Amino acid sequence: MGYSRLPSRFGINSLSIKLSILISAICLIAGISAAVLMLKSERKQLIYEEHDALKHASNSFITQFNRVIHNKEAIAQKANQVVKKQLFEFEIINKERDRTELSFASDSSIRSAAPDGLSAAFLPQVSFNPHYKNLFHNSEVLWQQVSPTLTEEFFNFYLITVDNFIRISPPNWALQVEADHKFADDIFFTLAAEDNNPAREAVWTPVYYDDIWHKWVTSLIVPVYHKGEFVGVTGSDLELSNLIKSFPLSDIEQQFFVFDQRGQILAHPKLNEGILLQEGKMNELLKTSGKISEELDALVKTVNSTGLNELADEFLEDDELHLVNIRKINSLNWYVGVYKKRSTALSALDELEIKFFGLFILYAVLVALLLHQALFQLVLKRIYTLVQAVSHFGKGQLDTPFPEVNKDEIGSLNSAFQVMALDINKLVDGLNQRIIEKEQAEKSANRLSKAVEFSGSGVAIANANFEIEYVNPKLIEMSGFENDHFLGAPLLSIISSDMQILLDDIDLDIRSRHHWRGDTVLKNKENHPIWVSLSVSPIRELDNSISSYVASAQDISFVKESQRKMEQLAYFDTLTGLANRAFFRMQLRKSMALAERGHYAFALFYFDLDEFKRINDTLGHDAGDQLLLQVANRLKQRLRAEDTVARLGGDEFAVLLSGIDDKSKAAEVAMIIQETISQPIKLGSNEVIISASIGITMAPDDSPEEDQLLKHADLAMYEAKAKGRNTYHFYNQELNAAAKERLMIENELRIAIKEQQFELYYQPQVDCRTNEVVGFEALIRWFHPTQGMISPVKFIPIAEATGLIVEIGEWVLWEACRFAKRLEEQGRGNNISINLSARQFKDSNLKALLSRILVKTSISAQSLHLELTESMLMGDVEVAINQLLELKMLGVSLSIDDFGTGYSSLSYLKRFPVDILKVDRSFVKDIPADSNDMEITAAIIAMAQKLNLNVVAEGVETSEQITFLKNNNCYIVQGYFFSPPLAEAQVPELYKQLALKAIC
Repeated sequence: MGYSRLPSRFGINSLSIKLSILISAICLIAGISAAVLMLKSERKQLIYEEHDALKHASNSFITQFNRVIHNKEAIAQKANQVVKKQLFEFEIINKERDRTELSFASDSSIRSAAPDGLSAAFLPQVSFNPHYKNLFHNSEVLWQQVSPTLTEEFFNFYLITVDNFIRISPPNWALQVEADHKFADDIFFTLAAEDNNPAREAVWTPVYYDDIWHKWVTSLIVPVYHKGEFVGVTGSDLELSNLIKSFPLSDIEQQFFVFDQRGQILAHPKLNEGILLQEGKMNELLKTSGKISEELDALVKTVNSTGLNELADEFLEDDELHLVNIRKINSLNWYVGVYKKRSTALSALDELEIKFFGLFILYAVLVALLLHQALFQLVLKRIYTLVQAVSHFGKGQLDTPFPEVNKDEIGSLNSAFQVMALDINKLVDGLNQRIIEKEQAEKSANRLSKAVEFSGSGVAIANANFEIEYVNPKLIEMSGFENDHFLGAPLLSIISSDMQILLDDIDLDIRSRHHWRGDTVLKNKENHPIWVSLSVSPIRELDNSISSYVASAQDISFVKESQRKMEQLAYFDTLTGLANRAFFRMQLRKSMALAERGHYAFALFYFDLDEFKRINDTLGHDAGDQLLLQVANRLKQRLRAEDTVARLGGDEFAVLLSGIDDKSKAAEVAMIIQETISQPIKLGSNEVIISASIGITMAPDDSPEEDQLLKHADLAMYEAKAKGRNTYHFYNQELNAAAKERLMIENELRIAIKEQQFELYYQPQVDCRTNEVVGFEALIRWFHPTQGMISPVKFIPIAEATGLIVEIGEWVLWEACRFAKRLEEQGRGNNISINLSARQFKDSNLKALLSRILVKTSISAQSLHLELTESMLMGDVEVAINQLLELKMLGVSLSIDDFGTGYSSLSYLKRFPVDILKVDRSFVKDIPADSNDMEITAAIIAMAQKLNLNVVAEGVETSEQITFLKNNNCYIVQGYFFSPPLAEAQVPELYKQLALKAIC
């Protein structure tokens, strides 16, 4: 059948067939082009949305990470302040023997492990001094308080000083660190030092390896400055793996990696396990270069080189293209990249693209068939195609294609069906879109509902009238109330009635500004206060109207309790519970401010316990602590609530008496304090009686300045001690003059040492049987160029207190031994007696100095007699005995000076390796007028003979005294009866006079 035989009513000829085929081909090409453009546009939109989603995830990650980091920085800063105040600014000067167990190891280190196992300390022996002796003990006590709290937030907590002292919890570092380790070379110390951290801020270290913990860590380091000088750091370590594990992403299709400003990867799904197994040397920084893809490595270098804070980009890894959003963590100088496979984001579009192109391939097949069919086949095919399309469309196949439209009957019918199909498709697409949007909204609402229900914070939702409509399980758990208790109740009823004063302000803020945020106490069924961080915010509709309010309460009880404990450590004494030095100074400042207004007066008492050191040394430090505690309790009971009682350190106390405006009232309180303290105190099986020396100053009369007032009270206390102790003394101007004189003498002493203004005088020791000189006692004299001779009574105590006595004493030893050598060369008795000060006796270099002097001067060791007082030996008896034995090994003679006037024990005396007892002049001067002195002197001489000790009597001035001493077998005497102290030039004349007296 040919084309010409087709019915003419169809209006089809060869030209129309060609035109139809040509139009169909053009439409096919145009459709394919439009589809390609549409798919490209959709692909760009999807990629943009995925980048936005990654940015949102990155923001959430950074916000959560920063919240943790800032919380840890705040805790570390607070702990640093406590350490600085407790151990440096308000350091308790421990006058007692240190109770901490110190181990002096053979490797030249000192180590101390706390008995409770919480901490340990380390110090090179070369840096050991009284300051660090106190620091071992005080830091151990402080770490007992703060380390349990801090090790919950950090892996560890430590203090390191510039002298290589470390106190750390847990104790591993201090117990395992090598003795020659220099902390100044460690990365966590150098970053906080003044040269690298002039702003004196808390700093984070890069990730480095700790070969004692065997972990990769980053450290939060806070510098410690005392009086403007860098003294060390406090630090806490965070283990890298734990820090990274604590921030997983909620979307399972998303991953993240972390790198630092050096371009080193700190966390990556493929590297995390390798980083944990990697080991290094101490202070070695983490290196991961070359372990990631080249494209990711190039992306990391781009971020570091440009200094960008945010970057959205793509990279290739494992032959997969990934979308990534990179953000900077400013506090740590880290970068976090949240990424996702590009194929995952575009999977749905790829499927649609395949279907779309499959459809156009089908069109291409149909056009090809038209080219190879005859006219009748073309007509039948159109009809058949239309029938098939209608049939499939009727079965729900809405994407079934319809034949092209022609201007004939079939074309009209086809056009009608096509229009109908398009309308139906639009309707179905609209319905499908609404169904999808509804499902998405339901999923979003369900996620939000689950998030609220399982939130770690208590949540309450109220309507626009502030009536509660919903509370989550966490709020029910925190409050202890049932759900029905809240429903319909006012929103602010969740706040405790103890915070009633805040309710009006909160309500006003919510109604005026629509939101409120702050710390408050949650209402609790058991009346147990729960501190929460409460946030109340409105929920707005599309028209910006408020439909409801949401309140979120996060439990911060632990933070509040930590703050309370730190304040307790910062302002109150841990032993007695009294105010400490910091709190006392703060109260004094307030009192001074009130006094300046002219309507307020107060008295300041400054006192310590007499003979407290003796009790500590004899009964032990535990008894001393118990004594301080009982004294503190008595003071709290007897003084008024408005008075401030403080322990400033050791056995030093201070009291601020408010409203005291005259000395008579202050004197009454002083007597009450002395009476209270002087009552017997039971310490175990011993009962002791103590007293107090009290210095009193009146404010604002004595001084309008805080430091000056404290100085006046201190001067008055020392005057009370000078008056015999167990008394009180008011400040007056004469005390200031005495203090100025003391300062003048101290300054002039330093000049006198440089200019050698001292001279030795020598008082002979004579055998009264033969009038023969057997030795001399060397006595120092100070000849000031303008003031003349200054009495040793004035300058010796000041030299002792300032430590200048050591330098002066060394000069005396050299000069006296040279004098003895000159006597030996003249063929005369050359025994020389030299008084040692307490500081000289305790000096570890004393033995080496004496040995050097004996060698240089070539005098016999037996001719050198070292004189010590009883009080110098009775502090730590065992240490004193060891020191005496060391001196005896040199061959020198030892004597106890002023015997009978100090606190002595015969049981100790027999253990002291001494050779001579010197009877004090106070017993000799009243012989023969005072029979008691005669009995005491006779007893001392007899006791010395029983102990095989030689005896020298001081202060002999009369012949009656000589006769008494001879009758009691004491023949070596010293005093004005024979000669006063003489300059060396006068010694030859002494020998002449004694020779004449012997002849007569």
